[in-house]
Amino acid sequence: MKPFFALAAAVALLSGCLSLSPAPPPSLMTLTAEQRVAPGAARSAGPGDAITIVEPELDPALQTQRLPVTTSDTAISYLKDALWVETPDVLFQTLLSEVVEARTGRVVLNPAQFSADPGTRVTGQLHRLELDARTREGVIVYDAQISTSAGVRTRRFEARVVAAAEDPQSVAAALNRAANQIAVELSDWVVGG
Repeated sequence: MKPFFALAAAVALLSGCLSLSPAPPPSLMTLTAEQRVAPGAARSAGPGDAITIVEPELDPALQTQRLPVTTSDTAISYLKDALWVETPDVLFQTLLSEVVEARTGRVVLNPAQFSADPGTRVTGQLHRLELDARTREGVIVYDAQISTSAGVRTRRFEARVVAAAEDPQSVAAALNRAANQIAVELSDWVVGG
């Protein structure tokens, strides 16, 4: 008889835990490339010609699927009901890769695809991908580094786009425009030297 009561108590505890979990947001946010590689487009790359874009390192506030909101120089919070479909490093790297390949016509690899020849290697750190509540802007700050056989170059990219409102859809739209702006600037910098 005791095993039955133990099982019943465990089920009751489990159902209680499940009911205390927060409800998921009505939708998840993502970043989408505004310029895409055409379906069926075939590309090839000779030695050293490919571009490999690595997922950026993230500042601590971005190491989550939640969206940071800067409220002062020393304080952040997270936007209510705002949840990315994936962590910002993966979303940002995917968008950069798509836009750079579409704009440059070069073969763009991610680190899982290259073996011995990554070509031009783009790494970096994503410092901000957030809402600045003081200005109601979606803000992205990305420090990029290009490594080639000729050496290393670095550049800081920053984009700010005003959000129509402080809700997940409006902020995601502003950040998407900012990410695409940086991707265009990055693609010109990678091939332009």
